[in-house]
Amino acid sequence: MGNTVVDVFIAACVLGGATLLLVSALAMFRAKDALSRINVFSPATGMGMPLVLVGCYTYTLQHEGFSVYRLLIAIVGFFALIIVSSIASNTLSRSTVLSGSPVHRYTRPNRLAHAQGEDPREDSDSDEDADPGVEPDAGVGSDPGSEPRPGVESGPGDGTMDDSAGRGDPTA
Repeated sequence: MGNTVVDVFIAACVLGGATLLLVSALAMFRAKDALSRINVFSPATGMGMPLVLVGCYTYTLQHEGFSVYRLLIAIVGFFALIIVSSIASNTLSRSTVLSGSPVHRYTRPNRLAHAQGEDPREDSDSDEDADPGVEPDAGVGSDPGSEPRPGVESGPGDGTMDDSAGRGDPTA
């Protein structure tokens, strides 16, 4: 009876994690822009892979016995998956926005394109083809000589185009 419960737990973890990975991968085909694709893959990296890891560790524990070394590897792997996926998705999202990659008009709210305190749901533009709430030439650091947006402080390393980290327009 005990082995059956453990086998069901292992199967639930591995199949649940694999299902999250598959569903996220299929959902990426429906995403319209890079920001949505990054967001769609979050369940796979935040829950799917750790579930597979827990299932694999439990399987190894059941068949080969306890080992401090294997437990340490499983714990480090679990936290590495969580931390690395969070940092990677944040970095990819910021680089997508800073590169000027187009955001689909149905990706709402686009809080990165608005100043702090602005309501991104209120559109002042009547142009239907433009991204809602995003001015055509507006963007994070789109003009190196422009004034910072209200409520947003700028400085070295904040992602603006005029910082000293070597990013931005090389001719400026």
